[in-house]
Amino acid sequence: MRTKHPTVRIQDVARAAGVSVTTASRVLNNKDDVAPATYAKVRRVMQELNYTASLAAKSMRSHTANVIGLLVPEVVEVYHQEIIKGVGEAIRNSGYDLMIYTPGRPTGATWEQEHVALLSNGLTAGCIVVTPSAPRFPEGAKVVVIDPQGDGADVPSVVARNRVGALAVMEYLIGLGHRRIGFIGGRADTLSAIRRFQGYKDGLAAAGIAFDSALIVAGDYSYERGLVAAHQLLSLPAPPTAIFAANDRSAMGVLDVAQRMGLHVPQDLSVVGFDNLPETAQAVPGLTTVDQSIREMGHIAMDLMLRVLRGETLEPQLVKVSTRLIVRGSCQLPPTHYRSPSTT
Repeated sequence: MRTKHPTVRIQDVARAAGVSVTTASRVLNNKDDVAPATYAKVRRVMQELNYTASLAAKSMRSHTANVIGLLVPEVVEVYHQEIIKGVGEAIRNSGYDLMIYTPGRPTGATWEQEHVALLSNGLTAGCIVVTPSAPRFPEGAKVVVIDPQGDGADVPSVVARNRVGALAVMEYLIGLGHRRIGFIGGRADTLSAIRRFQGYKDGLAAAGIAFDSALIVAGDYSYERGLVAAHQLLSLPAPPTAIFAANDRSAMGVLDVAQRMGLHVPQDLSVVGFDNLPETAQAVPGLTTVDQSIREMGHIAMDLMLRVLRGETLEPQLVKVSTRLIVRGSCQLPPTHYRSPSTT
C-alpha cells in the first residue's frame, strides 16, 4: 500500500528555514527585498522539502493570478514556436509568468471555449489563443487572439496583412510571366486563409487573368496536405507553371512532390510560400515567401494582453502586422513552352 505523504505548507518551509512566513512567501514570489543569503537558504529548504505552491490556491488567496495562459494547437510546428518566442520576449519584466497549454491533438471550438473558461477561473489573469476555431469566448474572460476565426473575433486580435502579402506574391509571379498559377489554401475557418485567397483572386483580376477553379486546392496549413495538393495540381493535363501555397509548410510539401515527380524548381516550376519560417532559407532552393513577422505578432498579442489587464480601452480591436515579399531562389520565368506570347 502506497504511503500518502503529508502536504508541505509554506509554514513548514518557514519553520525549517528559521524565517517568518512572510519572508518565505516573499522568496516564493521572487521579491527582491530579501537578503541573498536568506533567499538562497529558503530556496534550498523548499527543494529539500519538495515544496510546490498551488497556483490555484495562491490565486484564490490573493484574488489575482500573475500568470498569462497561452493556448496553442501544438508546440512542434516552427510557426507556434516563433509565436511563443515573441510572447516570451514581451512578458519579460512584466511581473507575469507564462503558462503554455496545448492539447497535442486536433480540437475544436468547444474545447477552446471550455479551456479558456477553466484557465480564467483563478489560474490565469488572461489567455492568448492562437488560430482558434472558436469565434467567441466566455463572457468576462480576458482573451487576446492571434489569427482569429472567420471575419475576426470580438476580442482584441492580431493578424498579418494577409491580402496585401498575397497580392505581392501574385504581382511578382505574374511579372515573371506566369499565367497558370496554382493555389493551395490554408485552414479555411481562419481570417488569414480567407484574406490570402482573396489576395490571390485580386491579383488575377488586376492582371486580367481568368479565375480557374481547377487550379485551386483546399489546404489546412499542414505539410501533409501540401503533399496531396501539390500532387493534384501537378497531375493536371495542363499543370500550373507556379504554385502559391498559403503557408510555408504546405510550400515545403510542394518542393518535395516536385522533386519526386522529376521536376526542377525553379526551372520547371516556381513555388512561393507564406510565413518566412527560419527553415525556408535553408531549403534547396531557398523558398520565396512572405514574411509576416510571426514573432512580432506574439509580442504584440502579449502587449495587448497587458493593456487589457491594466483596464485600457483598445482601439482598434484588430491589429494588422505588415508583410513583405522575400525573394529567394524558388521562382523564375515559366518554361518556354508555357510562356504567354505577351511576355516573350
